[in-house]
Amino acid sequence: MGKIALTLASALLVAPLCALAESMVSDAPENAEAYFIQPMDGATVDGTFKVVFGLRNIGVAPAGVEKENTGHHHLLIDTDMPSDLTQPLPASDQVKHFGGGQTEAEITLPPGEHTLQLLLGNHLHVPHNPPVASEQISITVE
Repeated sequence: MGKIALTLASALLVAPLCALAESMVSDAPENAEAYFIQPMDGATVDGTFKVVFGLRNIGVAPAGVEKENTGHHHLLIDTDMPSDLTQPLPASDQVKHFGGGQTEAEITLPPGEHTLQLLLGNHLHVPHNPPVASEQISITVE
C-alpha cells in the first residue's frame, strides 16, 4: 500500500511541473522559418565576422515581450539543438542570446571549423512548437 501512495504522491507533485513546462512553450506558425542571410554554408570568414539572421512567417520581439507569432534569436555555436525544447535556452559560449530583438551580430571565434544554427525562442527563451530553427551550417574561421 505504501508504494501506491508514494507513486500517487509523486504523480501529483510532477503533474503541475509538466503543465508549467508546457505552458512556457509558444506555438509557432507551421510555415515559420529561420535561416542565415550571412554567412553562407561553407563560407570562410575572418576571426570576427558578421552574422545576419533571417526569418519568414514569424516576427521578432525582444525577450520579455509576449506577443503571438514572434520570438528572438539564439545562435547555437558548435553544438546541437537541445534535447528538451520545453525549457528556457541556457546562456553560454555555445548558446548566444539576442534577447534585444537583434537581427545581426558580430561574432568572434577561434580559427578552425565551426557549426552555427539559429533557434528562435519566445519571450521566456523557450523554443516554439514546432521549433523555428535554421539548418546547421559549417564555416571555416581563418
